[in-house]
Amino acid sequence: MRTKSEARAGLAAALTAVLALGAAGCQPVVDEPDAPPSAAGNVNKQLGELTVAAAGSMKGYSRSRFPHWRDTGKNCDVRDSVLQRDGESIKLSGCNVVGGRWESAYDGLVLTDPADVDIDHVVPLANAWRSGADEWDDSKRGDFANDLTRPQLIAVSLRSNRAKGDQDPSQWKPANKSYWCQYAADWVTVKHYWRLTVTSAEKAALTDMLEGCTWANKP
Repeated sequence: MRTKSEARAGLAAALTAVLALGAAGCQPVVDEPDAPPSAAGNVNKQLGELTVAAAGSMKGYSRSRFPHWRDTGKNCDVRDSVLQRDGESIKLSGCNVVGGRWESAYDGLVLTDPADVDIDHVVPLANAWRSGADEWDDSKRGDFANDLTRPQLIAVSLRSNRAKGDQDPSQWKPANKSYWCQYAADWVTVKHYWRLTVTSAEKAALTDMLEGCTWANKP
């Protein structure tokens, strides 16, 4: 049985298509055959290619500079798409997610009410601002905030998301240590694709988290 992370990677293309078809109404998320392991095997190479720099200023930052959530259909948006992708036994009203079951990878909590589920930006918006996104325009920041293709969005418990805030891996790590390999790989993948910088402490923490990871069973 494939993992939640494999499912997120395997359904990325389908969800991107849903965004493009938003005007025509929300489309069901269709399961796809198991995908091969992601590019996490290259994660150490990607980590080495990241630019190390001091964190930038928060001057000018607000969440409104990262417009989200984008529509994915009538009365539903990217949040609904992630809830549907990451959950089980999903209940819909139109394409609005109104029920289901979610296991928060950050802390292992099982949630059955969508109101208790947060959609986390793996690389927080404020962290992105401090590491290069302050130089983007709002359209590109919106692309980042709604990125369903990279492992940037994940359904987690409200409690764990609030605890994380805008901290990087040198400041906060998931309570679920078995998720550290995946979390670090996802963080590196997102920062590498969007060409965001890392601090020296952030890079050291990522290096430590990735040590000993076996990608055969941690895609």
